[in-house]
Amino acid sequence: MDACTLGDLLDVIGGPSVRLHTAPAGLAAPVTEALLYDAHAPLPHAPGALLLAVGVRAAAAGPLVRVAAEAGMTGVVVRGPGGPVGEAEAHGVALLSVDEDAAWHHVHLLLSSAIGARPAPSAGGLGDLFALADAVAAATGGATAVEDPRQRILAYSTVPGQPVDEDRRQGILGLQVPVSPANSEQYRVLFAAPGPVRLPALRDGDLPRLAVAVRAGGETLGSVWVVDDGRLAPDAEETLAQGASTAALLLLRARAAQELARHQNSDLLRRLLDGTADPSTAFDRLGLEGSEVRVAAFVLDAASLPDAEQTALRLLDVVRLQCEARYGRHACVLVDGVVYAVLPGPGARHKRLAEDIVARAGQALRVSVRAALGEVVAEAAEVAGSRQDAELVLRVLGPELPVATVDEVRPRVTLLRLAEVLGERRELSAGAWRRVLAYDEANGTDYARTLVSWFDAGCDMAGAAKLLAVHPNTCRYRLKQAQQHVGIDLDDPDERLVLWLQLRTLAGLEGA
Repeated sequence: MDACTLGDLLDVIGGPSVRLHTAPAGLAAPVTEALLYDAHAPLPHAPGALLLAVGVRAAAAGPLVRVAAEAGMTGVVVRGPGGPVGEAEAHGVALLSVDEDAAWHHVHLLLSSAIGARPAPSAGGLGDLFALADAVAAATGGATAVEDPRQRILAYSTVPGQPVDEDRRQGILGLQVPVSPANSEQYRVLFAAPGPVRLPALRDGDLPRLAVAVRAGGETLGSVWVVDDGRLAPDAEETLAQGASTAALLLLRARAAQELARHQNSDLLRRLLDGTADPSTAFDRLGLEGSEVRVAAFVLDAASLPDAEQTALRLLDVVRLQCEARYGRHACVLVDGVVYAVLPGPGARHKRLAEDIVARAGQALRVSVRAALGEVVAEAAEVAGSRQDAELVLRVLGPELPVATVDEVRPRVTLLRLAEVLGERRELSAGAWRRVLAYDEANGTDYARTLVSWFDAGCDMAGAAKLLAVHPNTCRYRLKQAQQHVGIDLDDPDERLVLWLQLRTLAGLEGA
């Protein structure tokens, strides 16, 4: 597992919680631990540590910065504004700050959790919870389980010989506590208690429990439960309380690890979408190796919203939740108001997923959402092209067509791209089409639309007349006049093709 760096730490908790003022050694500087400063104890030699300036005013922390540098530390954390930026830069030590009213023990817990939040390859970062459950079980003498606030079992002990009951067996099999009114009442009592509580058996054949809520900073993170067969250790309650403190740290670390992994995946996805990621590793790191993928783009269907930025972030949450429900770990990213997701697996399922997301997002956000799906590709290097497809599709969507794949609107996006290419080159955008439009504007004629209708009808006079809702002779007369006044040769198939393309793309005209 790689060491945590200052940049990693700020990715997890940077912003309102912890602010960086200077980092002379760069964001790649390692961060190994968070230490509380004690004015009555010598400062240890701790390379890579962050020193929390407990009891030292920010403006007076200059000497502390110097001794932290001598101890090999990476940085100093002060409370409030006015920290010694100059001294930190002079000594090559990072300077960070937290709010004036932040409690140091909460800051220490937050930093320690984030420092330990490195992406882990197994068990979502919860492996240490199983070790904790075994340790609590061995110390208390009862089988132990750790749960989240939704009563899902995150870890359980495997100490042999400890009595268990049917409730524990069923919970472990399904990794979910069985739901019942009696269970709900016990959780209410547990989460209202300040410390460990003893709870009676719920039914005949079951055993009582000793349980404690797991909290950090006033937030309930879960609970720890011990089966009580009447032979628990005398200090079981004290042991369980200590175990809850450790569980809080581990749960915070697991949460931070998930957030860090999500941030890193989002950054990698952003680079994959713009074609700057290493294609040899990007698919593997995103869990897409060996599968065809396509880019899906989701956007709010509103020209302006008073809280557009926040609504776009909520759209990102909806897209991420739906993608993770279907594909597990999944990277989604918000770029310039558009939410992008790379969808793996058979392409036939992608449109249905996009339609579900559009429907759910519309209900949750109370604003219409549109979704576009690019080409299905098999290589990481082709993902940027699929993104470009999706962005083109977004431009042709509307209320009558809120979701579409690029194949479904291929003619429209092709004409859109042709318009862009033709418009960029003078020699491709010049020609008779400009003279036709200028003549119509100057003389009140409708030659341009007559020409487009005739082209759209396959150069069939009756078909063009039907599109224009005029007599075929009227259509024939207009075309003859257009040739005479504008100087076009409708007998030349090449000129007909170029004129049609330019009127349809550059002028944006369609048949009547």
